[in-house]
Amino acid sequence: MKLNTLHNVTGLRINGDRLWQSLMDLAQIGATQKGGVCRLTLTDLDRQGRDLVSAWARELGCTIRVDQIGNVFMRRAGQDDTLPPVMTGSHIDTQPTGGKFDGNYGVLAGIEVLRTLADHDIQTEAPVEVAIWTNEEGSRFVPVMMGSGVFAGAFTLEHALSAADREGISVRDALKAIGYDGAEPVGGRAIGAYFEAHIEQGPILEANDLPIGIVEGALGQRWFDIEITGQEAHAGPTPMALRRDALLAAAELIQAVNRIALDHAPHGRGTVGYIDGFPNSRNVIPGRVSLTVDLRAADDAVLDSMCSALTQACEQIASQPGYAVTRKEVVYFPPQPFDARLVDAVREGADALGLGAMPVISGAGHDAVYLARVAPTAMIFVPCKDGISHNEIEDARPDHLEAGANVLLHAMLRCCGSLSSTSGNTLA
Repeated sequence: MKLNTLHNVTGLRINGDRLWQSLMDLAQIGATQKGGVCRLTLTDLDRQGRDLVSAWARELGCTIRVDQIGNVFMRRAGQDDTLPPVMTGSHIDTQPTGGKFDGNYGVLAGIEVLRTLADHDIQTEAPVEVAIWTNEEGSRFVPVMMGSGVFAGAFTLEHALSAADREGISVRDALKAIGYDGAEPVGGRAIGAYFEAHIEQGPILEANDLPIGIVEGALGQRWFDIEITGQEAHAGPTPMALRRDALLAAAELIQAVNRIALDHAPHGRGTVGYIDGFPNSRNVIPGRVSLTVDLRAADDAVLDSMCSALTQACEQIASQPGYAVTRKEVVYFPPQPFDARLVDAVREGADALGLGAMPVISGAGHDAVYLARVAPTAMIFVPCKDGISHNEIEDARPDHLEAGANVLLHAMLRCCGSLSSTSGNTLA
């Protein structure tokens, strides 16, 4: 990977109006009455979205390749097409009540980069690719971030293809049904650099009134399924001191999870997102509660410390007479730092454009987290209104989206080697 100084292309800009229109056009596929998008992965609506974006890339002279998990790669040839590509991308599948920008922005910002290069007759030394990754959201099939996960070797192709939705339809059959069961092998090829532009999905940039987040890495995640067992009893005759209330014990654990996260600031996160009590009867003391715990941190040492504190909290509850606690870890994503050179390229791009920026850590999982295992990777965040995402009211300002795409353009150009125009004039 060669970083480029770009002396003569610092004035290059994407077309913000065109980017916005592309986002709005794609958002019509699966549009909801509340202004959001429901375009579940590997449905016919997903096919329509993939077809539309691929058509835009073909108009620019790009070649389209689809691999065996349905990842789409739109390639603009370089002067030396044997060089590993400089890649960007994201996903276009959504949550059932999703918005217009989550994932979609990263793909269409990449398309806008290709359009800008074509507008100015710029040919890069290395090829440039835009990727659409399959099933990032995981709202229909598990595991989440499926396409990038197989690409990076996090799990096998067969494991992903065999996954089924609630109706029993497999990923393999769904890919065939929409015509995106490609023949290309998944992964196993060099990538010179990978960038992903994304809405922040949180409130930090908006709170700091800054348009650009320079993402230095992603939080590690450890998820647990926990069951607390006490004893059901009649709510009337049973004195308070003699109760074995599993829901009361669960409340203690929820407080502990919150305290653990606060004790590991600034990047510690702790969430109980699901809780189910038994027997769920108005006049019966709960005898069993199932709940989930989601712990996140920026490095493994902190994450290990948080998990140890969770273990102690569970043991404290289990030590009380009449209670039992079981705990099972179900997900582990290690903390993922991004490539320092690419992070610098994002920072330099923001500086060159005169845009306010700050370093941030991604609290959510993204395809870039898996790509970072096999290629130099960085991310660019832009604000979203009130930090809201995975919601039909998800929103972002056009000027922020334009700013992020401009940073993406300049960061990618820094990694593309020498640049030239079709007339042969060297640009950098």
